[in-house]
Amino acid sequence: MRIGFYQFSPIFGDKQANHDKIAKLFNVNTDLIVLPELCNTGYLFKSRTELKNLAENIPNGETTRLLMQIARKKNLAIVAGLAEKYKGILYNSSVFVTPSGKVHTYRKAHLFCDEKFYFTRGNTKFQAYKYKNSKIGMLICFDYIFPEACRSLVLHGAEIVCQPANLILPYAERVTISRAIENRVFIVLANRIGFEKRGKKHIQFIGRSQIVTPTGEVIAKASYDEEEIKIVNIYHKLAINKNVTKYNNILKDRRVDLYFK
Repeated sequence: MRIGFYQFSPIFGDKQANHDKIAKLFNVNTDLIVLPELCNTGYLFKSRTELKNLAENIPNGETTRLLMQIARKKNLAIVAGLAEKYKGILYNSSVFVTPSGKVHTYRKAHLFCDEKFYFTRGNTKFQAYKYKNSKIGMLICFDYIFPEACRSLVLHGAEIVCQPANLILPYAERVTISRAIENRVFIVLANRIGFEKRGKKHIQFIGRSQIVTPTGEVIAKASYDEEEIKIVNIYHKLAINKNVTKYNNILKDRRVDLYFK
């Protein structure tokens, strides 16, 4: 498979400008590409009312419709982070859009910092979805700090984990390597770049999107501050092999009888 990420800087509240950035995917040739978290709205909300005005329905919102149009025309799948509005509830979500028109939604389980004041914690299961003879799972940003999240996807058969993100912590992308190794899975981390300031609140995002193999090799990496699309070829079935040695299997050797619940 050909997989990749699109690292860019969304402009807060300017959906048209962000859609123009997303439309660059009309020029991309790949099987799967991942976009950042909240790529349609920006990140620093001042209130729930502001978030509610910017959030969209999935799949009928304008951003998801644009992603579906691109996926169909270019015969590729897209994972992108969006602000979702569902029956008045606001979620930090990601969508997995396929060329056939299927739209799968994941709602961020582990909210980071001030997100807790604006979004509701996600209520979707950690699932893996079939696509091109592979299985795709989704995480969003701070989910990375909880090993159970990525492991849950792998237990459901995920071979490629797609992670839209707005990372700011200096060690964040390094944790992605650990998650790939401990689960023997491909991870596509799509972070955003740029500095966002709204009132007294400001955040510097760290970029450095990357694609990591099941053995922890970083086979594509972006810069700290440049908008970049990077695509690589992988043999996704490498993620089926869960053996560390011929005597050690990361799933079969688990001691669930001893773990805390």
